[in-house]
Amino acid sequence: MLTETSAGAAQNSQAAVERPSSPSFLDPILFYGTLGLLLFGPLAFGAVEAWSIFILETGAALLFVLWAVRQARSGELQILSNPLFFPMLVFAALVVLQLGLGLTAYRYQTFSTALLYCSYGLLSFLVVQCLRRTAQVKLLTIAFSSYGFAMAMFAVIQGISSKDKLYWVRTPAHGGWIYGPYVNHDHYAGLMEMLVPIPLVFALTRYARGPRKTMAAVAAAVMASSIFLSGSRGGMAAFAVQIAVLAAFTIRRQKSGRTALAAGIFLVIVVGLLAWLGGGELARRMASIHTEARAELSGGTRLAIDRDTLRMFTHKPILGWGLGVFANIYPQFRTFYTNFFVNAAHNDYLQLLVEMGALGFATMLWFVVVAYSRAIKKLGNWPSDTNGAVALAAMLGVTGILVHSLVDFNLQIPANAALFYVLCIIAAMEPRFGLPRRTSRQREGIQEASSG
Repeated sequence: MLTETSAGAAQNSQAAVERPSSPSFLDPILFYGTLGLLLFGPLAFGAVEAWSIFILETGAALLFVLWAVRQARSGELQILSNPLFFPMLVFAALVVLQLGLGLTAYRYQTFSTALLYCSYGLLSFLVVQCLRRTAQVKLLTIAFSSYGFAMAMFAVIQGISSKDKLYWVRTPAHGGWIYGPYVNHDHYAGLMEMLVPIPLVFALTRYARGPRKTMAAVAAAVMASSIFLSGSRGGMAAFAVQIAVLAAFTIRRQKSGRTALAAGIFLVIVVGLLAWLGGGELARRMASIHTEARAELSGGTRLAIDRDTLRMFTHKPILGWGLGVFANIYPQFRTFYTNFFVNAAHNDYLQLLVEMGALGFATMLWFVVVAYSRAIKKLGNWPSDTNGAVALAAMLGVTGILVHSLVDFNLQIPANAALFYVLCIIAAMEPRFGLPRRTSRQREGIQEASSG
């Protein structure tokens, strides 16, 4: 149950969000524009190419300008804060130091990557400013659930019919393990790790009843199944951790028949789809997790890259080599022969350590800790509280990427990184949704009755 203090804080926060702002025709443009950019990235092959990066950066900048115009038209500057803004500003200051003091090994690459991070920051800022009402949360739930379901269906069908062409028409220049609109199946799995918790958590709340509960469970099941069908072992492990975390919160907070029904529908569809479409190939892929892990620990390529990356860190341990320069610097530290271009460390933590040094790594750790601590505070009654449900879904999505990042580089893919940072921001938001207005009316009635 929400305590009087937390309920009062949520009520005050919601009042602060809704009271000062007057409606403007720019509000829906900002809201749908931000949502559109987040949904655009995955469809554009993860927004890894120059044209899609340009759209992401330019779109975020234009939306920020529109937000500034909206503030000017209203005659007042109203900025809603978020606990993660401060660590984000500190991280930006470290990048400015790298550029200003000439500490980056490749100035152009650091500046280019900094612009990309600016777009992540602007999108996160706009989400905080635009996401104000419970109706918008419902719309986002429907949008992300429908989008994820459609994406998963497309990926499964494409995986069956054409495994070497994106959208059945484009063959990647350098090859890859295609799944959905991504050249790398691991990055598709990373996207689904962030999207699956949205319909899954919704299906377990009191807000999902009857057909809506079934539809949410079906959408989550299809999306989860596509993670396994993609063949991403890192995605499978990350999803297993997500389910374990969700189960811990679900078992502790509710034991209703409706919850069991939603969970049952979810599991039946997942197992059915995997048995029907995955078959022996999926079983072999899952069985190889153990053997591949042993091979890596005994001297595999990823472990070699990890060792080389740590050596890179010891050369510039404080502020690193420069944001975004890993691929440019790594060849001089590589200790094994390969014909392939190593464009990332296959470990987001180590790559951050190399590029931003101990100070940058500590700042990002601070960012993640604040996001989790703020989210956990809202989980007291998540099945019946919109703030808690939103925080749990966002936290589970963040957890999936953080686990997967131990063995891959999802956070180097702009589409996935943008959604990751937005989920962190949402997880850390002050309570502002779903606070029943009847609570305030009941209190007013109590006060009137006592005064009478």
